[in-house]
Amino acid sequence: MNTPKRRPAMLAAVFLLAWGSCAAEPIDLTDAIRLALAQPALRAAAHEAAASEAAIGQAGSYPNPELAWLREGQQRDTRTTTVQINQTIELGGKRQARAALAQEAAGLAHSELAARRQEVRAEVIAGWYAVLIAQRRLQLAQAMGELARRSVEVAGKRVRAGKISPIAETRARLAAVDAAAESNQAGAELAVARHRLGALTGMPAGTLVLDGQADRLPDLEPAGVLLARARASASVRRARSQLALQEAQAGVERAARLPDLTLSVGSQREGDAGRRQAVVGLSLPLPLFKRNESKLRAALRRTDKARDELAAAETNTAAELASARTRYDAAREEARLLQRDVLPDAQSAYELTLKGFEYGKFSILDVLDAQRTWFQAQSRASDSMLAAYRAYADIERIAGPTASTD
Repeated sequence: MNTPKRRPAMLAAVFLLAWGSCAAEPIDLTDAIRLALAQPALRAAAHEAAASEAAIGQAGSYPNPELAWLREGQQRDTRTTTVQINQTIELGGKRQARAALAQEAAGLAHSELAARRQEVRAEVIAGWYAVLIAQRRLQLAQAMGELARRSVEVAGKRVRAGKISPIAETRARLAAVDAAAESNQAGAELAVARHRLGALTGMPAGTLVLDGQADRLPDLEPAGVLLARARASASVRRARSQLALQEAQAGVERAARLPDLTLSVGSQREGDAGRRQAVVGLSLPLPLFKRNESKLRAALRRTDKARDELAAAETNTAAELASARTRYDAAREEARLLQRDVLPDAQSAYELTLKGFEYGKFSILDVLDAQRTWFQAQSRASDSMLAAYRAYADIERIAGPTASTD
């Protein structure tokens, strides 16, 4: 009787499920980086870089001429009226210096945009692998929960058979509760990691489905190649652009020491006589009191500061790159050893201990200890993988992307 009434609701539910499956299309790391680089914060930085480009043309413009009108005297028959145009002629290369300063300011804006893009890319890499590791932790916690419930079942059977004390079953149940708590904690960590990645990519956390594997650590390029990339990275280019900007500012202040020449051309009319005569004049400020020495000195000191900051940036980049690579190699080697040697042995020990417990050869404490050892080994392997991925993200942040991925 209620079937016709329920049909629209069922159709709506089917539509929502279909729409949700389309919205949850898997994305890979490249897609995540592309989405993050298209977010408003980076678009705003791009607009600032475009604005600095627009300022270059204005900086190279000539000064506007000045139209002047002058009347001398009150009597109509004796007064004179002068109309003239004054044009400032910049000396010392001021216009070229301003244009160079605007050019370097635009270069700095682009360098800052590139550095920010490089930082966002590294944040996405770290966030991406953090989600993958969190998913792996959740799967591990759920698997350990199943093992804990299996231990409870085995202990319950032996208690009912009168082989062991009910205390053993209670201990197994407590271990199962701990495993459930670990699963809940892993689920919360996954939710946090997904929200962070969603904030970077602009996607709702609920629609993030990652197309990737957490157990494939990338291979690094040789140290020399990475160092060459780091020397040309956005952070070092930003320091070079800052130095170039300060040098251009010093050029502007140096050019300002030479005063500008003003050329005046006009016509003067004398009272009722109506006689006109040409007016030509030149004016030049005398640099007796203000010669721009203090501003030039300040610009030169800021240039020295920028030069030292560039040297420091190159040194720090090399040191940070070496540190990140060392951390990556150590974490990767630890993860490899755990996965190759420790995890198989821990799993085998747990399975043998549980089977031996079923036959009365081991106590429940032995089972729980083997179970805990296996879980800790897997958790440590996940920690090593996460540490390796974080170090890899730091390497990408320091060295920057390759030419093919930039």
